[in-house]
Amino acid sequence: MQFGLLLEDQAPLARWLIETLHECFPGIRVEHAATLAAGLRLAAAEAPQIALVDLGLPDGSGIDLIRDLASRHPACHIVVTTIYADDQHLFPALRAGAQGYLLKDQPREKIVQALRGITAGEPPLSASIARRLLRVFDTDARSTEAIGKKLTPREQQTLSLIARGYKIAEVATSMGITHHTAHEFIKSVYRKLKVTSRAEATLEATRLGLVNPHL
Repeated sequence: MQFGLLLEDQAPLARWLIETLHECFPGIRVEHAATLAAGLRLAAAEAPQIALVDLGLPDGSGIDLIRDLASRHPACHIVVTTIYADDQHLFPALRAGAQGYLLKDQPREKIVQALRGITAGEPPLSASIARRLLRVFDTDARSTEAIGKKLTPREQQTLSLIARGYKIAEVATSMGITHHTAHEFIKSVYRKLKVTSRAEATLEATRLGLVNPHL
């Protein structure tokens, strides 16, 4: 790590995080911004290898810097450092491009350990955040599995075909059924999956493992 960018509006916390970065990556040069505007100027001037980004700032949200860094410098390791552990802050930050999420109320050794894991390809996540993500993904997986079980084998076959782009007549021919029956199968699939378009149906088919999105 040669250059690090820190976005933090609280001076004592900024000093603490700069010291933490120096402990993690000896020799790193850290530029500090106390406002979103200053952070955006630094990001435009030079490509950081790592960025620690606070979310609540006097002139806006750190998510705007995350989005800018992810677009401008895709190789930058973007890590949120915040006091917020709720979904309203976590998921927008991850969607914007953050690759890590650390809570500032942890002991420094925990943050140092998490940041050092970057070089080994490990996403820096506070333990409580990692547990939260696992619960969310587990819930999503179980929900998708439950929906899939509602479909009969013939409905699953129908879903697989329409996800591959088959029209109603082609579904009917492939399955050896009438046009009317194929239409009824499709209506039933849409109703059970609570979707209204082929695009949504294709997404559900991918989640259920009925089609390979890479083929």
